[in-house]
Amino acid sequence: MTTIAARLAPWLPARLTAATARALYPRFEPELARLSDMVPGGSGCATAVDVGGWYGPWTHRLAARARRVVTLEPVPHLARTLAATAPANVRVVRAAASDRPGTAPLWQPPHDARGDRGVSSLVRRDGLHATTGQSVDCVTLDELALDEVEFVKIDVDGAELAVLRGAEALLARDRPALFIELETRIQPITPVVRHLRARGYEGWVLPGADWLPLPSFDLAAHQRGTAHIASQGLLRRALTPAARRPRYVNSVLFLPDGRTPGSVRDHERHGTRATHPAHRSR
Repeated sequence: MTTIAARLAPWLPARLTAATARALYPRFEPELARLSDMVPGGSGCATAVDVGGWYGPWTHRLAARARRVVTLEPVPHLARTLAATAPANVRVVRAAASDRPGTAPLWQPPHDARGDRGVSSLVRRDGLHATTGQSVDCVTLDELALDEVEFVKIDVDGAELAVLRGAEALLARDRPALFIELETRIQPITPVVRHLRARGYEGWVLPGADWLPLPSFDLAAHQRGTAHIASQGLLRRALTPAARRPRYVNSVLFLPDGRTPGSVRDHERHGTRATHPAHRSR
């Protein structure tokens, strides 16, 4: 189903569309207002990565907290808009993150051949189709040779495991916080949770004012009960009064080695950062 915003986007200046999307996005993803729980501020965060940049709501917020931001966006016109509007400390990579380099078809929903809705994926599923000529470059996060990565946001609509498998060296070396969109209506979330738990990561969600450990919150049941919200477009959801807008939780914060969301602020306040046990002797 096409949305009002997706229908309007091709007729509006790209910069206006991007600015509007960035302004409206925090209304239904309140984690954007809690970056201090996830990302050290000031000079504390060296490199942050935004996988699936779309119009840049996360890229722009991260640019204010990190010295460097690397954003991956495979949709050509979105990547161009990001490159033209992002702060100077942002590097935009026009490619999809995956588990191997090369090219692959980018699957998109009907009536959104341009990819304006931000739900394109390397994984084909019901409701998506390939657009002629929409073969995109793929890279792994490891091959980008990034330094001091402390936060990675991943929004890839079903290709999460491929992104993580392509970042094995990065995760083992830097132990960044990971903020991953997980949708049970797209695929089961258990493989991602197991993959990260085996690497020392545990999940946290923000259904209200407080972060909760993922095992104590039935994300699948919650998403089934609020599935109708996911089908609504950005504009409709943003314009719905807050009192009538139930929370739809579709992202999980994964932290390594026993860290909690508040520990980011604690380490920042004391001028230190959490260190993976394997790195303490360095």
